[in-house]
Amino acid sequence: MPRPRFLDPTDRGLSQLGQELLPVLYRHRLLTAGQLTQLLRPAATSTRYIRRQLEVLHGRGLVDASVRRTSRAGELLWYTTALGCEVVESGGELAPRAYRMTEDAAASQLQEHTLAVNDMGLAFVQHARRLGDECGPLDWDPEVAHRVRDGDSRLGDEAFLVPDSVLRYIHTTPTGDGGQQQQRMLLTFFCEIDRATMSIARLAAKLHAYARYARYIPQPALGRGRPKAGGYRREAWRARYPSFPRILLVLDGASQRQLTKRTDDLRALVAADARLQPAADLQAGVTTLEQLRAHGPFAPIVTPVLGDPEPTDVLLRRSAAAASVA
Repeated sequence: MPRPRFLDPTDRGLSQLGQELLPVLYRHRLLTAGQLTQLLRPAATSTRYIRRQLEVLHGRGLVDASVRRTSRAGELLWYTTALGCEVVESGGELAPRAYRMTEDAAASQLQEHTLAVNDMGLAFVQHARRLGDECGPLDWDPEVAHRVRDGDSRLGDEAFLVPDSVLRYIHTTPTGDGGQQQQRMLLTFFCEIDRATMSIARLAAKLHAYARYARYIPQPALGRGRPKAGGYRREAWRARYPSFPRILLVLDGASQRQLTKRTDDLRALVAADARLQPAADLQAGVTTLEQLRAHGPFAPIVTPVLGDPEPTDVLLRRSAAAASVA
């Protein structure tokens, strides 16, 4: 697959790689040189060239770095500066985002969570390359807000669902006699990363939010906030997605034994709590970041949240097929 061209390579005298680095850093907030190398130059045997380009961008005030809190060797985590954000936004290739990484945010305790979200996306990208599928460096988007109820926007968490990331992936499978034809399926995922820091009850509450969004039909306000008679007839998600995205909970930050226990506890809570049964029509599964990296999304590594506990792949075959694309 050809590398996308994000900005004119002559802008600010940057190399082609420099032009590729800026949008990736802008979208994904915080990345290591190793992650950037695997995303943009997967054939490279070291991070030297990426690091050299990052230094050039740093010298021009377009990127900055923070020291990774958990690194004894002083590993740097890179992000776009305010000027770098302006350069990306002026290129018109990416939708502007209100959130911008700051020096304080880059040095905060959210470092590892942000890196884990990007490791999840990177795992999909690497396996897409191996399988001949389509998922590139910009095919996941962190913290996209989705309204789940009408009313005052100041309600914050009560009014919005904000997945850790929304990831898009085109999976190709052979069809017909001899596999000469191919079917391309657009898969969209709501991804949540848990580094063993959330309670099981909070993970279950996230499923509540997804079930609420699956059913949410916005109502136009009339007068003093009263909905217009009849209202809308379509769920809000239909304006954004061809089918309701699959929900993938990715666990990390503990031993495999502990993460398996968390998966079992979540399944038990969902099965026992009648309030969570609206989630039964959702395609939701749990895996670990280690398994996703090692085996890829189409290995039997995903445990359904509801029903049969036998691991399957991200297609969660018990449910309806994905949307087909030309």
